[in-house]
Amino acid sequence: MSITIGDYMETVTAKITHKLIHELDHLVENGWYANRSEAIRDGIREIIDKRKYMAMKKAIEEDIDWAEHA
Repeated sequence: MSITIGDYMETVTAKITHKLIHELDHLVENGWYANRSEAIRDGIREIIDKRKYMAMKKAIEEDIDWAEHA
């Protein structure tokens, strides 16, 4: 069986303020996430998706601007 990038988890160490940990734990305690790791992974996915969206939007706006002035 071959392993692809999405098939395993890697541990990453990060320093997080007490306030953020408290808010993160609050999300877990209220059932939004099963654990801290799940919440952090979801947050990272949101950041990545947002950056991809912003890059795509910028490219589209540049294409429109080019088409209007060509």
